[in-house]
Amino acid sequence: MLEDTIIAISTPLGYGGLGIVRLSGKKSLPIAKKLFKSKKNKAQIPPRHPILGNLYHFEQKEFFEEAYLTYIPSPHTYTREDMVEISCHGSPVILEEVVRLGIKAGARHARPGEFTLRAYQRGRIDILQAEAINDIIQAPSYRQVKISFSQLGGSLSQKIASLRNQIINLLSQIEASIEFPEEGLRISAKQISKTMEKVIHSLKKLVESYNLGKTLSEGLTLAITGRKNVGKSTLFNSLLQKERAIVTPYPGTTRDYLCDKLNINSSIFTLIDMAGFGSPLHPAEKEGMKRGKILASQADGVLLLLDSSQGKSSEDFKLINKFKNKKTILLFNKIDLPQKMRKKNVKSRAGSLPALGISALKGTNIGKLKEMIHEFFVPSQKQGEEVILHLRQKLLLEAILDCLIDGQRLLKEGHPEEIYAEEIRKTIPLIGQLTGEIRMDDIIEDIFSRFCVGK
Repeated sequence: MLEDTIIAISTPLGYGGLGIVRLSGKKSLPIAKKLFKSKKNKAQIPPRHPILGNLYHFEQKEFFEEAYLTYIPSPHTYTREDMVEISCHGSPVILEEVVRLGIKAGARHARPGEFTLRAYQRGRIDILQAEAINDIIQAPSYRQVKISFSQLGGSLSQKIASLRNQIINLLSQIEASIEFPEEGLRISAKQISKTMEKVIHSLKKLVESYNLGKTLSEGLTLAITGRKNVGKSTLFNSLLQKERAIVTPYPGTTRDYLCDKLNINSSIFTLIDMAGFGSPLHPAEKEGMKRGKILASQADGVLLLLDSSQGKSSEDFKLINKFKNKKTILLFNKIDLPQKMRKKNVKSRAGSLPALGISALKGTNIGKLKEMIHEFFVPSQKQGEEVILHLRQKLLLEAILDCLIDGQRLLKEGHPEEIYAEEIRKTIPLIGQLTGEIRMDDIIEDIFSRFCVGK
């Protein structure tokens, strides 16, 4: 498949001022020459220099568009193959016709992510860098762009390579002490344990960083819950700053659930507005409450709303007990009205849950609530620390970590060197899977299937 020349539109679908069609492979330039004619009739197309010309329809024998052609010879290209980029007006009709003619001239339509796949297959990037490319394209926030750009440059790959080198050096020392004990090469158990502890500490930090990575790349789910008519939908609208949910003064207005995205300081949250808890007055409301309980239990965090203009109720305390062991912010709503709830008493029952008084209707303390949400739910990141963005990466790092922890346990229990060395040795192929040195076809296919066509 690497011998094929591939072609695809590399700019987004739809209309725009400019559109780009990209070719990669040995026949890129010969195929492009069938579609493109220089205005200066140059026999040779200089590399890395845009040439103005016209697109030629070789079936109808007519010109149909003005364009620039840029030829970039291998190996200094994105794919390490000869590449051609044709830039013209961003008309879907024109771009699709260029691709069709390119295929007619001998190219093959690229599959999703195939340009980047070729860059990986030819050793220009590893899998971690390939994932970073797609992360940049799909990034929902500027903060994630910065992390992914750093990883595209190899920051995470270098971190993993450093850990791999430490493990290999440790293994070589252990094996040398096993094979040549009389040569004075024996390494002490204390030295082995110290090196393993250092690598284990680094791996734990990487695994823990996934909590932040998931927040940045996928977002956290926050369920807005509470009794009926405490102002959940009003808070939902207030946080989003738009009239997303229907609000009425009557209890049980929300029977199903609504979801929408909220961006706070480059962190993404999915807010869920759901039916309030209490005695259902309708089968649809009963089903809404049932779904709400499931959603709240599955959410990453909870905004538990109480109506501070009413006295405390047993239902409020049931909800506090239900969610006080989950990441929850307690909110006393309707502080714009005369207050009847004894907040001090309620807070004592809520334990260590953070609490805030708000008026969802008037917008009082909504800005402060957003700050609290970010501070409470988003893990911190120290300057220069790597952040794992993918579950695949986290699971492999956890598997590597488990092997080292098992090896460390066997060492402390006094087992022979051959036993704990085997546990350490298991980490090497796992690191290979992480960086893509060991190619697992089903995993590679899954990674690149998430790319857009033309990248």
